[in-house]
Amino acid sequence: MQVPGRNSLRGRAMIVAATALFVGGCAGLGVGSKPPPPTYDLTAPKDFPRSGRAPRGQLLIPVATALGPLDSDKILVRPGVGEIAALADAQWSDRLPRIVQVRIVQAFENASRLRAVGHTGEGLAGDYELVLEIRAFEISVPAGPAAEVEIAAKIVGDRSGRIVAARIFHAAVPASATQGSAAVAALDAAFAQVATDLVLWATKII
Repeated sequence: MQVPGRNSLRGRAMIVAATALFVGGCAGLGVGSKPPPPTYDLTAPKDFPRSGRAPRGQLLIPVATALGPLDSDKILVRPGVGEIAALADAQWSDRLPRIVQVRIVQAFENASRLRAVGHTGEGLAGDYELVLEIRAFEISVPAGPAAEVEIAAKIVGDRSGRIVAARIFHAAVPASATQGSAAVAALDAAFAQVATDLVLWATKII
């Protein structure tokens, strides 16, 4: 039997070390791991009827509140009554309450019915604050399936803290699928209806 020489053993050790480095590098690059799911966003409605009055009032909008799975980047589906799950093939680009806040601010800006609108925490002063609570934002299978969005809104006097007006907005849009881009498109359409109704309502009060 031939005994390996010192140079041969050293060469094998170098090959083993190089292989370990290669495998470690691949793991660091995510080779062989499951890719992240596609990321989706909401769009702010742009088409509003013309208003006959000059813009008035200043409005601040804090981040919307939500309970449980709604306060996350998960896109939810309701397979049956009392059941709720997250889509495995899709996610929001940020926490849903944050996206809702940003897109509703943009909706007010697109409507051009207020003198100013902004986010709370930016050092701005306003006449009113719009407090939002997301109560439903999901694909409901028993409903058809359909995308269901429900947001409760309160207009609060910024100085007095008094609730000036409150209303719940709901929209349901048929969904051609319960996952992927088709499900998100239906949710986006339902959100657009809610955001449009909310803007038209609020700007009549402010």
